[in-house]
Amino acid sequence: MMDTGLYPGPAYRILTPRLLIRCPQPADAFALHVAIQQSLAHLAPWMEWAHEAASLQDRVDYLLTTRGNFDLGIDFGYLIFNHDESDLIGGTGLHTRLGKEAREIGYWIHKAHINHGYATEAAAALTRVAFEVDHVSRVEIHCSPTNIRSANIPRKLGFTHEATLHNWAADVDGNLRDTLVWCLLEADYPASPSVRVELQAFDAIGRRTI
Repeated sequence: MMDTGLYPGPAYRILTPRLLIRCPQPADAFALHVAIQQSLAHLAPWMEWAHEAASLQDRVDYLLTTRGNFDLGIDFGYLIFNHDESDLIGGTGLHTRLGKEAREIGYWIHKAHINHGYATEAAAALTRVAFEVDHVSRVEIHCSPTNIRSANIPRKLGFTHEATLHNWAADVDGNLRDTLVWCLLEADYPASPSVRVELQAFDAIGRRTI
């Protein structure tokens, strides 16, 4: 077998032209707490967790759980920063709830950083990681039909609108709403725009995975 010099995942750190996407750690709790508090009105219509009262300790506990799940290979949540980590831009994830051979990408962006294409850049990077590092057969993105900004991302990245799940999720008031399911299959990935996103990805001790 040819030695490519690359190592298996998961990818703990991902560098794109503008972003650092990395596995979170408890020390990120304060920055995460501030970012969410500053973005509550922006996030609440789409994110069920964004209207729940949460303390700084709740953020610490969340990050401990997220990091633990990451290390155990259970689920892969990330935070999005600028390159020097002076600004927390948002959060994203390669979630495993669809099963072993699939990933679901989720994302949110701080209200001060919307309309800069960061969510698209992050989703494209995680699409590459899902197929090239995790070697899954499909990647999905789910969103509300009324969240036009979010729905534009999978459309830009070559995902197909595969289904609309009726009364699948709850809105901010607890009412059931529809969910759009966007899908990209492994066979279609080589022709997708995500292939062209520039990135470097590294494992837990800094070895290249892409």
